[in-house]
Amino acid sequence: MSSAFLGELLGTMTLLLLGNGVVAGVLLKGSYGEGAGWIAITTAWGFAVVSGVIVALAVGSNGHINPAVTIGVSVYTGDWSQTAIYVAGQMLGAALGATIVWLHYLPHWALTEDPAAKRACFCTSPAVKHLPSNLASEVIGTFVLVFVAAAMFSENLAPGGLEPGIGPILVGLLVWGIGLSLGGPTGYAINPARDLGPRIAHALLPIKGKGSSGWEYAAVPVVGPIAGAVLAGILVAILGL
Repeated sequence: MSSAFLGELLGTMTLLLLGNGVVAGVLLKGSYGEGAGWIAITTAWGFAVVSGVIVALAVGSNGHINPAVTIGVSVYTGDWSQTAIYVAGQMLGAALGATIVWLHYLPHWALTEDPAAKRACFCTSPAVKHLPSNLASEVIGTFVLVFVAAAMFSENLAPGGLEPGIGPILVGLLVWGIGLSLGGPTGYAINPARDLGPRIAHALLPIKGKGSSGWEYAAVPVVGPIAGAVLAGILVAILGL
């Protein structure tokens, strides 16, 4: 098994375990974190990104943990040789991380009556359902993620490269900021694997009273992030960042 595949699998698993873990802690009945709110969720997702990227880098990948990032990087570098390997690891890791969250909170699913709250512990849904606007929100959020991350790692900013360990922290702060500023309309998936992998897990796992997996919306957090990443990748290539 390649270190690139394993790094993306374990890094994305860590991302979803900690990211969806905080959502479950806030939304599921009987949790000590119940009702902690949006600030807790966005903060923990930022920490989840830092942790996931660190794990992925340590195991041997480039720490994308997000198919949109992988595609954006492929667009502006022109190198597509690792894209399929990265995306496969990310998708499997996301589903695995969501499944571990289910196990971790196992007694709480039965205590929680709201099917939408249960689904939110796995995948995103819009605050106000308007698919064109929801799609635009995911495009914009992911564009910011890929473009600003590319700027952070640009030699124009740091000619000698960033100091080891600084990159994951900066990206985590970026995702925290995106969540606080742009996450309100859709829950800021900004990552196709983060949404689709756990949505599949939600559909398959034996969760009492879980309701629909929301497949009528599922294309938005996949297509939107990919489109935003491609646009960002094109701009990065044009600017030569």
